[in-house]
Amino acid sequence: MVTRDRQRRVTITDVARHAQVSTTAVSKVLRNAYGVSEAMRAKVQAAIDELGYRPHHAARAMRGRTFTIGVLLPHIRNPFFADIIDGLTEEISASGYQAIMVQSGGRDPADERRASDALVDRQVDGVLWVAPVCTRAQLEKLARDTPLVVLGRHDRSALYDCVLDDDEVGAELVVEHLIGLGHRRIAHITQKDALGGRTATLLHTIRATTYERVMTEHGLAGHIAIAATSYTEEGGYEGTRELLARDPRPTAVFAGADQAAFGALAAIHEAGLSVPGDVSVAGYDNARITGLAHVALTSIDQDGAIMGKTAGRLLLERIAGRTAAVRFSVTPTLVARRSTAPPAEA
Repeated sequence: MVTRDRQRRVTITDVARHAQVSTTAVSKVLRNAYGVSEAMRAKVQAAIDELGYRPHHAARAMRGRTFTIGVLLPHIRNPFFADIIDGLTEEISASGYQAIMVQSGGRDPADERRASDALVDRQVDGVLWVAPVCTRAQLEKLARDTPLVVLGRHDRSALYDCVLDDDEVGAELVVEHLIGLGHRRIAHITQKDALGGRTATLLHTIRATTYERVMTEHGLAGHIAIAATSYTEEGGYEGTRELLARDPRPTAVFAGADQAAFGALAAIHEAGLSVPGDVSVAGYDNARITGLAHVALTSIDQDGAIMGKTAGRLLLERIAGRTAAVRFSVTPTLVARRSTAPPAEA
């Protein structure tokens, strides 16, 4: 067992001496530099673990890196974001990176700008921005100085990478599923646009327009009903109450996010109705909680862990010097559960 003086901080020289390699080799492993063999990496990592070495982040910052990744989330209540973070941390931890998470608010571009400025002030080496509502110009302004990966936007930019779900395919799967069950009065809960009007690159816009398109293609344009609130439990609850007040009420609700679907379930229960007996409910994200037996929510799986892992890989590549933009798309799948069934009045 290795013992050391607790009063003295372990240095890179101590690690090199313990691993019987040069300090340059240790530095390369810490920087995840190109050309380091797996044997060398394992040898140095073993010495780091045995000695309890912790890089001095202030010194790292002076040399140009802090080994931190900033993560901007709209809020921290969405369980799907946990899947993204799990994938991200799995990818970046082997390179010695840590994630710093900041809540941006997700509704106001000014709040987002303050949150992104806070990460830049902390000298993070790169930023993963999840579902931003700000303009592309604001994203490109950040990307000019800080490696940036945007998750959930359908942008095309030469300055940052995008990781996204094929939201048109996912929304079509949900609506076709409900129509296939026999539903005609299918309603949708979307998010209110912060920028005014519909911004075509935002995921909630794509899901809403796809819902409208599929309904129209099936001759159901007269049954289109949209509640524009938010992708939160509160938004789903308020939107569903609004939709249930219509006459005739919908027999199915497609919520643009699982979190909104949870609010929809609460509103339906509060109204004295049953799911799926009176109203079917479907969500989007396939967060882990949707598979619990007492929830059993039909949802679209876009594999948040893979999205987070890919975002982490792209950020590390950007930090290492890649400049060509990458656009990575996930193909969603429908996971049908007990929350959707044929309508009782069919």
